[in-house]
Parts: sequence; C-alpha cells; structure tokens
Amino acid sequence: MAAAASIYPPLQDRPIKNTVLLFDVDETLSKARKLAKPEMLQLLSELRHKVAIGFVGGSNLVKQQEQLGGNVDVTTLFDFCFSENGLTAYRLGEQLASTSFIGWIGEDKYKELVRWILHYIADLDIPIKRGTFIEFRNGMINVSPIGRNASGDERNEYEQYDKQHGIRTTMIAKLKEAFPNLGLTYSVGGQISFDVFPTGWDKTYCLRHIEADKERADGVDYKTIHFFGDKAYEGGNDWEIYSDPRTIGHAVKDPEDTYKQLKEMFFS
Repeated sequence: MAAAASIYPPLQDRPIKNTVLLFDVDETLSKARKLAKPEMLQLLSELRHKVAIGFVGGSNLVKQQEQLGGNVDVTTLFDFCFSENGLTAYRLGEQLASTSFIGWIGEDKYKELVRWILHYIADLDIPIKRGTFIEFRNGMINVSPIGRNASGDERNEYEQYDKQHGIRTTMIAKLKEAFPNLGLTYSVGGQISFDVFPTGWDKTYCLRHIEADKERADGVDYKTIHFFGDKAYEGGNDWEIYSDPRTIGHAVKDPEDTYKQLKEMFFS
C-alpha cells in the first residue's frame, strides 16, 4: 500500500515543511455518511503534493472507506488515516498500534453501561425508532436514540427534532449522573448519535501518532498541525482537537466551506 503513495514526495520532502493538515470527515470532507465529491478528493490530492494530510474521525475504517475512498483504498489517499479518533491508525498505508475500549473498561462495567443505555432508550418517547442503538467499536461505543438503521430522510428529520428537544444532550447529562466515576467522555457527533469513550481518547488521541512520527527513520517532526472540523464548539466532537494548544483550529460549516478555505490558504 505504501507504494501507492510513491507518486507524492516523501513526507520529509513536502514543500510546506514540518506541517500536517488533519480533517474531520462528516460535514467537513463529505456530507454525513455520503461519498466525498470528486472535486474535494482532487483538491486533497493536489494538496498532498505540498503538505502532509490526514483525516480523523470517530467512525471505523469501513465507514470512512465508504465516504472517502469509494472503490479506492482510502489508506492510499491520505498520509495519515485515524479511525476511531486514532485508536486505529494508518501511516502511508501501514497500520500502527491500536488500542481497545473493552480492554480498558472491562466486561462487567461495560455490561452495566449498556444495560443502562438500552433501558433509557426503551423508555424514550421520540417520534420514531429504528435499530442498532449501540454500535460497538474498537475504541468507543456509539449511541443513537433513533438507531443507526434510520434512513437518510429519517436522520435529517431526527437531527432537527434533536436540536429542538435536546434528546442527546439530556441523555448525556443523565449518563454523567449515573456513571460519575467511570472516566468517560461523551461527545455529540453526526446527525443522530453520540460517542462514549475514555477521557483523553477524543480526537486529540491521534496527535500521539503525529508527535511520535519524528521517532521513525523516515519520520517528520511536525511543528505545525492544522485541524479542520465542523463541530468545533464545546460538546461537539471536534472541540478538543480544535482547541488543543498543539493545533491551529479551523471551524468549517460544510464541505463546500472546507474547499473554499483550503483554496484560499494554499492555492491563492
């Protein structure tokens, strides 16, 4: 896979030195759960000749492949691929060490948490419910009051309903009351769900890989880290990395805004 990156200059030879651009996925590089537009992928390819690029998202690699790669292996399109906030990570197509949520929390505490969530959702009175209310991932769980099997239209309707009634934020507040000592962080992301993960395993987790890159024989000491994301507000799942002192944060409204900002910053 690393050979696919050979059409680009080696990381240490990129013209914009010691710099990496990291991108959220949903509503930053593509619409939620949709394939990124060809013009966005073309711009990223052009950008990669100048500077190192990577994505970081809470979803697993399968979903990111669907949105960013399509029929092309997504790990060949970016220098750094950080799935589940970097708990699953790739550098130039090579997988790096990964970490497990279930190994961290333990089976007994996990079962207690899941039991509470399913009871809460069962008693929740919202217009519709579908299926897959908890999605287990390597580094977190994703919780959806409506269920991840909702259609595109149902997701759009629920998102508006959630904004009006605060379903997810209320549920998160109740979870914090019920489990004050588990050391968990709850982060709203996407249209219909929120992520639950150990505190510190938010998107800043991927910065460990960026900072460790300089230890490699072909590594780079990244002194400038740009991050682009749409949920760059307190409680949003981009906030921690957007506001981290190690990054330069760029808030975007949607993929079109990301495209516009990149054009202005690097091609004007």
